[in-house]
Amino acid sequence: MTRTGSPWPALLGAAGLVLWAGCAPGPVEFTGLRDAPQELSAFGLFEGEPADHVPAEGVIPYDLTTPLFSDYTEKLRFVRVPAGQAATYHEEASFDFPVGTILAKTFAFPSDEHATGRRLLETRILAHLDSGWIGLPYVWNDEQTEATLKIAGGLLPAKWEDQWGSVREQGYLVPNANQCKGCHEATASGVRPLGAKARYLNRDLTYAHGSENQLVHWGAAGVLGGAPKLDAAPRSPVWNDPATGSLYARARAYLEINCAHCHNPEGPARTTGLDLSWSADDPVDLGVYKFPVAAGRGSGDRLYGIVPGRPEESILMYRMLSLDPGVMMPELGRRRVHSEGVDLLEEWISAMPEPEKGRRHRDPAG
Repeated sequence: MTRTGSPWPALLGAAGLVLWAGCAPGPVEFTGLRDAPQELSAFGLFEGEPADHVPAEGVIPYDLTTPLFSDYTEKLRFVRVPAGQAATYHEEASFDFPVGTILAKTFAFPSDEHATGRRLLETRILAHLDSGWIGLPYVWNDEQTEATLKIAGGLLPAKWEDQWGSVREQGYLVPNANQCKGCHEATASGVRPLGAKARYLNRDLTYAHGSENQLVHWGAAGVLGGAPKLDAAPRSPVWNDPATGSLYARARAYLEINCAHCHNPEGPARTTGLDLSWSADDPVDLGVYKFPVAAGRGSGDRLYGIVPGRPEESILMYRMLSLDPGVMMPELGRRRVHSEGVDLLEEWISAMPEPEKGRRHRDPAG
């Protein structure tokens, strides 16, 4: 199989990243926030009508086994790696992408008002520059013809129909450029992609030529190097599909994608003592009979992160059910309670056995 799409010119050097956008009059020099493209079209990611999100040459769509919850939005993901280069495979961590890589994620709500059946809200660009990764939020206009850079973010009114036929209204929060670091600066190494991991991408996706496993497709397209045979690659279960994993495995997958970018030994929330990454295996690291680092409103007068058999006494559930900015978790990326995710974790905690004697609690502060 040949590489997906044709090469796209990219010049990489001290000046940063130069993109050739097919719809622009010439190269767009891009080194950081101050000279970032003001319009999404400058990246040349889509062909035809922008709202259709048909990938341009060299742009590959992708999806995750278990995605981050973002107020019930639909997400459309794309990656473009510089011609002749490839990301490096890792079994556990995010892939290492070469400088010049662009990752794009569009958020949308269902809508009968547009030909695509959805209203595009925002497209977030994660661009790998010489200086590292940078996140940029682009907000779509009402005509769905262009998205404009909004470094300061903002609140968009949104009205949509959920899967049960109920009409919902809410404000959709567009993060500012600095808030991208709140999730993507997951370790001391700085801003990094979160979803581009083997266990999230190890699933089939429908392409123009038919259905194919994403890891296989990326390897055949020449944008991923070093991947093992498919049966040796890890796969995360789908959080709401019991056929893909046990209750425990699906709860852990949900916690990792939604929480572990902060709650890991090197993350912004490392001082809490929680480790919600997939590799963690100590129940106390997950919060089982673990005291909070600091008591206060965030604990809801509950004693432990997780109390086996009693989700109503668990700090984890209290914070997931809250919409108070000073209490709720995750603290970024949502303005609604994820009812289905709450149900999953309540079921998991309700079925949780008592830990071994002597492992009932540990104070992470000492």
